[in-house]
Amino acid sequence: MRYDFTGRHIEVTPAIVAHTRGHLDKLDKHLGRAPANAHVILTVEKHRHVAEIIISWRDHQFAGMFACPDMYQSLTRASDKIHKQVLKLKEKYKTRNKTSLGVASIDNEPVKPESNGAVSPRIIRSRRYQVKPMSPEEAADLVLDSKDQFVVFRDSETERIGVIYKRKDGHYGLIEP
Repeated sequence: MRYDFTGRHIEVTPAIVAHTRGHLDKLDKHLGRAPANAHVILTVEKHRHVAEIIISWRDHQFAGMFACPDMYQSLTRASDKIHKQVLKLKEKYKTRNKTSLGVASIDNEPVKPESNGAVSPRIIRSRRYQVKPMSPEEAADLVLDSKDQFVVFRDSETERIGVIYKRKDGHYGLIEP
């Protein structure tokens, strides 16, 4: 990360630089190898010590500002704000990557917590595939050869839909509606 320090009515000391680097270098593991620029603006106004940190990374900007009577505490709290923003963006990328693999919520509404604080279950849409006509034995062989736990098939004799699944005891279960 490349650092630029600006001091307004304050001299930027090596101790302040080391303190700031100590907090912002922790972000490198989240930001990866892409170069990031950090602009740290330190201001003193009467008894207020203001630390403003702006980080430019790829096409994102993270900003944190905090004011209190101690400059070191201001720097720490401003870097904490930026850390939260970076983690939020990282979580957003994780969620986006999961949905791009074919796992998506049926309804596009956000998941709402229930009254006891737990997240209500939602339906996750997975891949679609054709239901092929085959015998239950052929479907069991298909389950044996695949990494899936079950196969939905159309019984070639009765033309009814069925599901063959792996049981915990090593046998196969058959569900016929």
